[in-house]
Amino acid sequence: MSGSALVVVHPTPDVLAHAVAGRLLAALADAQALRGVAHVSLTGGTIGTKALAAVADSPARDSVDWSRVHVWWSDERFLPAGDPERNATQAEEALLRHLPLDRALVHVPPASDGPDGDDPDAAAARYAAALAAAADGAEVPAFDVLLLGMGPDGHVASLFPQHPGLARDDSSVIGVRESPKPPPVRLSFSFGALARARAVWLVAAGAEKAAAVARGVAGGDVAETPAAGAHGTETTLWLVDAAAAGDL
Repeated sequence: MSGSALVVVHPTPDVLAHAVAGRLLAALADAQALRGVAHVSLTGGTIGTKALAAVADSPARDSVDWSRVHVWWSDERFLPAGDPERNATQAEEALLRHLPLDRALVHVPPASDGPDGDDPDAAAARYAAALAAAADGAEVPAFDVLLLGMGPDGHVASLFPQHPGLARDDSSVIGVRESPKPPPVRLSFSFGALARARAVWLVAAGAEKAAAVARGVAGGDVAETPAAGAHGTETTLWLVDAAAAGDL
């Protein structure tokens, strides 16, 4: 991690979503100017999806060459392809279908009706292999932006408080069983994968998340608040609305 986390507070969820969208477009355009391509890891959830919709509506949308953007997901619900509860399905509807993407660079996590059937560990291994193939000799690409939503319990991706998955470091992607939040089976980046990101942006809205935001910003116990363990190698941003900042 480079330096301490920066907290940016916006007045409402709508303003927050549009601010995230503006930052994301600028970050991807800058990454392409520096390195030719950009890697972004998307998140789900209400505010994450709202931010993606704001990107789709932004007049600056075409400042990014979308044909040179690799799209990833830090976690996914292990459900059939196209299920409306899947993060990839929601991202497709909110943003991806509106963009001139190179579909070979859109790396959708395997679904439960995919080649690995209902085996989340095999599906996790498949996604880990895709990450490594795009990582220039590393295990995971150095994501230019890794977006993370956060639950009221402080979870990020599908890394939940006191869950066995928190301690997994054997792979960049893990199969998560018995998630405390439905559905019970998921795929998730491990902390090792999160740690490769140049920039980690934790996005949260709502008063019900204020206590977890305060613990995460303070760098509390990761077992209690997994968000506290998510850091970028260059930048860590907490992008929150006023309600979520209420305990800071």
